[in-house]
Amino acid sequence: MNKGEMLYEGKAKQVFATENPEEVIVKFKDDATAFNAQKRGSFDLKGEMNNAITTLIFEYLQEKGIPTHFIKQLNEREQLVRKVSIIPLEMVVRNYAAGSMAQRLGVEEGIKSPVTIFDICYKKDELGDPLINDYHAIFLGAATKEELDEMYALTNKINELLKELFDKMNIILVDFKIELGKTSDGKIILADEISPDTCRLWDKDTMKKLDKDRFRRDLGEVTEAYVEIYERLKKALGK
Repeated sequence: MNKGEMLYEGKAKQVFATENPEEVIVKFKDDATAFNAQKRGSFDLKGEMNNAITTLIFEYLQEKGIPTHFIKQLNEREQLVRKVSIIPLEMVVRNYAAGSMAQRLGVEEGIKSPVTIFDICYKKDELGDPLINDYHAIFLGAATKEELDEMYALTNKINELLKELFDKMNIILVDFKIELGKTSDGKIILADEISPDTCRLWDKDTMKKLDKDRFRRDLGEVTEAYVEIYERLKKALGK
């Protein structure tokens, strides 16, 4: 597998061309950002852990029937994936109140919602990835009504599977965000990553945060938290 030119560099990953126009290589970086990149940093093993955790989770989801862009892990920091056109909407799932939602609604963090809450954010860095609704998404041409229905259904299924998996790890899946993409034939599939960068994960017994909030809120032990998630994940999956 030959790695070609870099096609894109984001806050946490780089994307490289391959000799196959339908496949690209994703490299996970140690860089960390928060609050729409207003806070920046880097910590050891982040790229390796997010690559390893995403690999295990995507393989688990694929076994459960979720279509993803993941093909295989190449090394500690890189994986081979199907090339997709990312839909410019972040699908956000909230099982508990936390972070921006708790602040926006003036509620206490940690309150379990009686219903699963779905938010969508418009992926536009210069606008700070604003929270929008379905009508905005259709107006912007980001997705059709039919595509949104499909995206919500897929996201809901992913949430149920992830809650089951993290429950085996004695972890509360507080909230998470995912990105979806379209293949060259128009199929909508899961892309990007699922890791402590994109999820809020709290230990059930101690309520200790084991995710990027340790970086956002200067709680320390960031690398240790990511490693702990990886070790619990391997155990839960029998790896």
